[in-house]
Amino acid sequence: MSFWLDFLPLVIYFLLIIFLTIGIILGVKFIITLNKVEKVVDDVNKKVQTLNGFFHIIDYTTDKIALATDKVVDGIVSLFNKLIIKRKKKKIKKESDENE
Repeated sequence: MSFWLDFLPLVIYFLLIIFLTIGIILGVKFIITLNKVEKVVDDVNKKVQTLNGFFHIIDYTTDKIALATDKVVDGIVSLFNKLIIKRKKKKIKKESDENE
């Protein structure tokens, strides 16, 4: 029994040393991997920044096109409304003439 009391703590300490070493190695590899990922993200960010001007031009162009199409549609709708109002006025005038 005294053998187990002397031997088991040694085994436990040895396993803890192994787990601690493995944990340190994995931590260092994780830090190295994060540094590489950070470099890639920085590179992608720089490339995206160069495209911001292009995206700004596209955004400006689509806004102007939308404004122009809205004006055209508003013109067509107002023309259509004027025609309908004239027809209603004529119809009301005919009905009032018939009633008299």
